[in-house]
Amino acid sequence: MKKLLNSLYILDETAWLTLDGENIVCKCEDKEKFRLPFTNIEDIYCFSYLGCSPALMGKCMELGINISFISPQGRFLARVQGKTKGNIFLRKAQFERFASPDVLLAQNTVAAKLSNTRYLIKRSIKDNPKLDADGELSRCIEYLESGIEHVYDMNDNEVIMGLEGNCAKAYFNIFDRLILSQKEDFLINGRTKRPPLDPVNAVLSFLYTIMISSYTSALESVGLDSCYGFYHALRSGRSSLACDLVEETRCIAERLVLTLINLKKLNIFDFERQESGAVYLTKDGKKKVLTAWQEKKRTTIVHPYLSEKIQLGLLPFVQSSLLAKYIRGEIEEYPCFLMK
Repeated sequence: MKKLLNSLYILDETAWLTLDGENIVCKCEDKEKFRLPFTNIEDIYCFSYLGCSPALMGKCMELGINISFISPQGRFLARVQGKTKGNIFLRKAQFERFASPDVLLAQNTVAAKLSNTRYLIKRSIKDNPKLDADGELSRCIEYLESGIEHVYDMNDNEVIMGLEGNCAKAYFNIFDRLILSQKEDFLINGRTKRPPLDPVNAVLSFLYTIMISSYTSALESVGLDSCYGFYHALRSGRSSLACDLVEETRCIAERLVLTLINLKKLNIFDFERQESGAVYLTKDGKKKVLTAWQEKKRTTIVHPYLSEKIQLGLLPFVQSSLLAKYIRGEIEEYPCFLMK
């Protein structure tokens, strides 16, 4: 099993990363801020327009350390990775299978997403039964369960996406009810993306971006092409297969967002609003979220399919490996991740 190592997050917009021997050196305004050995660094997320020196990028590629470039606002820009791992026969099998993918892949993905969303709501009700005093959360759960049941009657991806979209709308319509503190500062009226229009959506978008980058790295590490998926449409520059797998586990990010707000680890001063109405995390806000995310990655879960304990941060690699087994024909069905 792959060892879970540290991710390096560069949040200072003036930062420039360079190479010195076997060390990563971070400079701000020509002054050295810190240096780290490559040992125990798994990947780098650079929220800086300045970026990295070619020498450092070359060294990272040699060591298998992927670099993701993300704008200070949290928008994915580009990704640098080394030589493709795995063999051409796995990718050939992937292209053949996904040229006309089994609709069961999409059905199971959406069913798993809705099931995990239902789990999050049920968990919230269990922790605080008063949340469902008027039965609104129970009605949302029923709607999600209906979606899980009916998705298997649909054989077209666009129709399945329509059902998923309706269920997601119902979920985010009640999401504000799961926020127990700082309600006035963390109002959310549905899901807004490019750009996020409120603090809750700002954190959700930020974490989703990190998750997609993690799944992209995991898929490439097992030899799959992260851009060729079975559910999301192909689009230049998008890791469609990573987006497919993230759907199952979005609830992990959503649960963390609720925890950060309800425990007041985030507050309104961790956000900035632009003239356009877009809301983004500040530098300090990003630090708080990423610190919590790193801690979350190190928690231990029992994988429902493998029945083995793993660190949560290894989940993208486990699911990618299982998908590769399915594509090679070693297992009959890809087992989506289900919260229990």
